Amino acid sequence: MDAATPLGTSSAQRALLITTLAVPLTGWTMHAVALHRKLAAARRDPLTGLLGRDGYTAKARQILDRYTDTATVLMCDLDHFKAINDTLGHAAGDAVISATADRLSAWAGSRAAVGRLGGDEFALTLRIAPERRQARLAQLVDKLTQPVVLEDHRVVQVAASIGAASANSLGTSNLSVLQRAADTALYKGKHTGRAVLASRADLTTASVNGRRAGRSGTHTVERTA
Repeated sequence: MDAATPLGTSSAQRALLITTLAVPLTGWTMHAVALHRKLAAARRDPLTGLLGRDGYTAKARQILDRYTDTATVLMCDLDHFKAINDTLGHAAGDAVISATADRLSAWAGSRAAVGRLGGDEFALTLRIAPERRQARLAQLVDKLTQPVVLEDHRVVQVAASIGAASANSLGTSNLSVLQRAADTALYKGKHTGRAVLASRADLTTASVNGRRAGRSGTHTVERTA
C-alpha cells in the first residue's frame, strides 16, 4: 500500500472527527446565545426597552459598589399621568411613557442603570460629579417637561417629579436605602417643577420593602424597615 494512503485516511478521519464534534458544540453555542438573549429580553420592559426591576437592581448595585463617591440614585414619576390616560386614552399614555423613557436614557447615558419599575415610575443610578449635580438635575427637569407629540399630531403637556439621593452625601451605598431617600425627596418636591436632593433626615423615613411607606405598590401589612 502506498505510504501516503494511511496519512490521507488519518487526515480524513481527523477532519470527520472535528466536524462531528463541532456540530453539537455549535448547536449548544447557538442554544446558549439564544437563551442569553431571552434572559436579557426578560430583564427589559417590553414597552420602553428599559431595564425591568431585576435588571435595574443588578446594574444599579454594580454602579454603587464601584463608584460610591459619585453615584446618585434618582426616582422619577410623571405628574397627572392618570389624567392623560383617562382623557386621551391608553395609547397616548403609552406614548408618553415611551417618550419619557427615551429622554431619561438620553440624559443618563449608556453607562447608567435606567429602569421602569412599573406604571409611570422610573429609577436611575448613574455617576454625577458632586459639583455638577444641581445643574444636571435642572437639565433633566427641563428635558422631561418638553411636550410630547403623538402620532396623530396631538400635543401632550407633561411634567415629572424627581427625587435624588447621592451615596457620598448620605454616607451609604445601599440601593434600597438610597431609593427610599430619593422617593421621599420626590414627594417633597411633588408638582413643584424641580428636582429635590435627599438629606440625611430622609434616611429615617419609614419604608416597606425599601420604599417609602404609603407609596403605590407597598402594603402596610408587611414589615416596615
